[in-house]
Amino acid sequence: MKKLNIILAISLLLAACGASEQQKEMGSSIHNVVADTVNAAKIKRFGGITGLKPEKEQYYRELHAAAWPAVLQKIKECNIRNYSIYIKKIEGKPYLFSYFEYVGNDFDADMKKMAADTTTQRWWKETDPCQSPLPDAAAVYAIWSDMEEVFHTN
Repeated sequence: MKKLNIILAISLLLAACGASEQQKEMGSSIHNVVADTVNAAKIKRFGGITGLKPEKEQYYRELHAAAWPAVLQKIKECNIRNYSIYIKKIEGKPYLFSYFEYVGNDFDADMKKMAADTTTQRWWKETDPCQSPLPDAAAVYAIWSDMEEVFHTN
């Protein structure tokens, strides 16, 4: 981390000390790389899986094709980025796989904030009945089962 701080200080110093445009541009590029590296270090990735009731698949697709703007905004406010949901049929049964990146500092607090949001609660009243939790999630009254990350590369 010391090296990152030194590189960041040098890039800021170049910009502040009347460096040429090329030097300023190079300093700005270094600054952006350092910022991206620091931000990438604090990203936590999450994967989840749940079943999807076959008779609800079309409705689930329609809901997400026109996701409510306030729900999308709350997701961002709760420090979730790069959120995706995929559908895969296995032995003729549909399953949902979700992936997102958390960039905040207090995951539990952000998830409580999301759960307290009345619009998000209404959204979940639409989506939850479409889903069929796996046994481990159902045992703790959850919808999604957490998945273990075994590999990642940028």
